Amino acid sequence: MTWPGTRLLKPRHWSLQTRMIVAVVSLVALILVAIGFATGAILRSLLAENLDAKVVSAASRVRVLPTGMASDVLADGRQEVGTLLIVQNISGTSGAYVADDETVEVLSQPEIRWILGSITSIDQEGWGDAVVDGLGSYRIRLQGSTSSGFIAVGMPTSELATTVTQILTTVALLTLGGLLVLAAVIAFVIRQSLAPLRSVADTAARVAARPLASGDVRITERVPEAEAAGSDEIGQVGAALNTLLDHVDASLAARQRNEERMRAFVADASHELRTPLAAIRGYSELSLKALRTADQPASGAAAHSQQGLERIQAASLRMTTLVEDLLLLARLDEGKELVYSSVDLRRLVVDATADAQAAGSDHEWVLEVGDLPVIVAGDGGRLHQVVANLLTNARVHTPADTRVVASVGLEGTEAVVRVHDDGPGIDPKIADELFERFARADTSRARKTGGTGLGLAIAKAIVDAHGGTLTVDSVPGSTTFELRLPARPDDPA
Repeated sequence: MTWPGTRLLKPRHWSLQTRMIVAVVSLVALILVAIGFATGAILRSLLAENLDAKVVSAASRVRVLPTGMASDVLADGRQEVGTLLIVQNISGTSGAYVADDETVEVLSQPEIRWILGSITSIDQEGWGDAVVDGLGSYRIRLQGSTSSGFIAVGMPTSELATTVTQILTTVALLTLGGLLVLAAVIAFVIRQSLAPLRSVADTAARVAARPLASGDVRITERVPEAEAAGSDEIGQVGAALNTLLDHVDASLAARQRNEERMRAFVADASHELRTPLAAIRGYSELSLKALRTADQPASGAAAHSQQGLERIQAASLRMTTLVEDLLLLARLDEGKELVYSSVDLRRLVVDATADAQAAGSDHEWVLEVGDLPVIVAGDGGRLHQVVANLLTNARVHTPADTRVVASVGLEGTEAVVRVHDDGPGIDPKIADELFERFARADTSRARKTGGTGLGLAIAKAIVDAHGGTLTVDSVPGSTTFELRLPARPDDPA
């Protein structure tokens, strides 16, 4: 299970600034902690040696008579406060310790036995440690043997532990304070150092957010000159990005000029071709009419002339359609050709479906529309052309008895028109290019009539000009074209 916020704790999700600060502070903290431990170990060793020296000095000042008692020995006032002495001789075992400068406390026999029993790790030189009830830990030196008598002299280790604790606490507090100051200084330095890099990233993000695929695009964003002129690596990156943006901007400008020239050429060529095509079509119709109304039956050369004129007329009709489509696309690319008004999509879909049903009586046509109007602001004729094109595709590219459903409705602030059929579907290989110009349907859909391959491209251009979207979702047995347009409430005025 991954807890919320766990991803934020992973270093790869941190910013570069955070990773650098954490790395520097962690390294310095590791070094300071190591120094603190080493200092504490060395200090403890020195204090332990000093304590052993004090115990040896205290033992050297002990003069025990064969029948002397520990309290009598300590009463001479030459021992430091806290000194512990246990004596075993022919008079028995006795023990005492210096409570203060004037008081020597005598230990009871149970206390003496407890102390002797708690002495641990006695080495060959007689050194060991013991715990005295009520007094704490002691460093003990044992001299003599249990058979001939012995003395045990000890000094408390509380001063050693207190000194080491105080020093380690001081070192820890200074280390913590130093790390906080270091983190603040490093954060400021790194933030200032990475400011040019953030400027480079912000510039790149603004450029990446711009639509560069089509249209008149100018890239005006640049890394500020002050942050792209440095001799360090970040300044070099900023300068390189500015150079790259200059090249891309020049390329986009050249592309835009080429597109404008191409659109102008297509528009001019289409416009110029309309007149000769209209003349060819008119003369062919006139000649065919003369041949068909002649008294004698068409035979021989006349029959061949009639057949040729019919083919010329068909070709001229097809070329006229192509020229008109190209001219329409060119004008849509230039933002022209649309006349906006209030359009009721519900009535538009009903009319387009009625036309499609008359042309394709071998299909099953279904309308799904509500009683309320669905109003959009747009060009009614062009939107009718879009819906009619979608319905024509469903009729032409599907076999007989295919069920075609046309629906219209409101979804939030959008008007949605869907054309669904249960035909064979669209080949996935061309699904991504279906709205490109001169795109052709694949062989999985029976193609009954010819076409220019511009129908869906024109439909997409019209929808884009209206600020809407046109998409398709197709699998075998289900194909749905979806048209979405910004809706507005019905305004009688």
